[in-house]
Amino acid sequence: MSDGRNDLTAWDRNHLFHPSTAMGAHARGESPTRTIVSGEGVYITDTAGRRSLDAFGGLYCVNAGYGRQKIAEAIAEQARSLAYYHAYAGHGTEASITLARMIVERAPPNMSRVYFGLSGSDANETNIKLIWYYNNILKRPEKKKIISRWRGYHGSGIMTGSLTGLEAFQKAFDLPRSPVLHTEAPYYFRREDRSMGEADFSAHCARRLEELILAEGPDTIAAFIGEPVLGTGGIVPPPQGYWQEIQAVLRKYDILLVADEVITGFGRLGTMFGSQHYRLEPDLITIAKGLTSGYAPLSASIVGERMWNVLVEGSDQLGPIGHGWTYSAHPICAAAGIANLELIDEMGLVENARVTGAYFREALAQALGDHANVGDVRGEGLMAAVELVEDRDDRRFFDPARKIGPSVVAAMLERGVIARAMPQGDIIGFAPPLCLTREEADHVVSVTADAVRQMLG
Repeated sequence: MSDGRNDLTAWDRNHLFHPSTAMGAHARGESPTRTIVSGEGVYITDTAGRRSLDAFGGLYCVNAGYGRQKIAEAIAEQARSLAYYHAYAGHGTEASITLARMIVERAPPNMSRVYFGLSGSDANETNIKLIWYYNNILKRPEKKKIISRWRGYHGSGIMTGSLTGLEAFQKAFDLPRSPVLHTEAPYYFRREDRSMGEADFSAHCARRLEELILAEGPDTIAAFIGEPVLGTGGIVPPPQGYWQEIQAVLRKYDILLVADEVITGFGRLGTMFGSQHYRLEPDLITIAKGLTSGYAPLSASIVGERMWNVLVEGSDQLGPIGHGWTYSAHPICAAAGIANLELIDEMGLVENARVTGAYFREALAQALGDHANVGDVRGEGLMAAVELVEDRDDRRFFDPARKIGPSVVAAMLERGVIARAMPQGDIIGFAPPLCLTREEADHVVSVTADAVRQMLG
């Protein structure tokens, strides 16, 4: 009799093309495969019955936790009543209209409208087009360049992959493409001049940005995009005063600000949005993951009032805006979003992210801060990272070929805790569901410390 688990593994290796995977090794059976069948709270279970605490919330996205029946029931009810209708030419559904209102009510001041997509990548593609449209309507055809940051992550499309500043997402894809530029990442731990304090480093980053703007010509720079906290680039909170310095430069040269809140939106930093946490005044906000806690694919671009007024002017001149996705404002996804945002409020998840996140980071620092190979313990809200180094005094990094970070994460998985080995560094990343308890945080810290000691002594 066939073993269903073995069948699934064979079908997986023979038919499924996985993202961010060593394709040959996976297909040949040289790397592990795992089929997940259920989840509850902060835990997932696979076909072998192995239960793991997911300390990365899927991909930073399961904010409300697994197994929330309220969201499942909302999806089912919407599918029964109206599974799909498009949003073109002024059409809407009760779910999509309601969710748009809920988002604007929670967003920073002066945000106006919500354009729905399915992923953070397509939301940033929308943002790029809106930025170009905006400047065309204002008769500034040369003002089209967009500045991103090295180590930023903004998607995997052609243009969004160009905005991304990580080698793994550009290598062999002929990226980045014009008119995208990159400036210095606000990565204080990796600053070249270690004599700099945080405020000095923030001023340095702002100077580098202004130098780039002047070198390219301010009349050619349309927008600057940044995550409030660098995510995939290493889970790096900005140094003191960074966003104030950056925003001053952008205002000086009339450059739009795009806050990529795919990770930080809906509670991750202990505030509803990261823009509120760092006092950003964005023209566009990108949201996705926490919008539905991953229960359905949904993203959005939140458009600020200043941009919206120009977009309306453009549509009055040119007719209906020539941009749309078939599944924009999909009612099933919107129903999931409504139930998710209600749960975030009902369960007090934003406050829990703030309080339990601070406890978790402090516990990580106490358990690992003195280890000879721990260079940095950092984070904000329920995002945290432990950066491993060969020599902490000299800030000498391990040879990437040794794969120290992945080996520690693998040792953690053997102990039943899922963390993420971040790219471009030996960095252990954490972004658990926002329902994490102190006891669960203690377990993650204990397992992390044990795995680090196993691999590094």
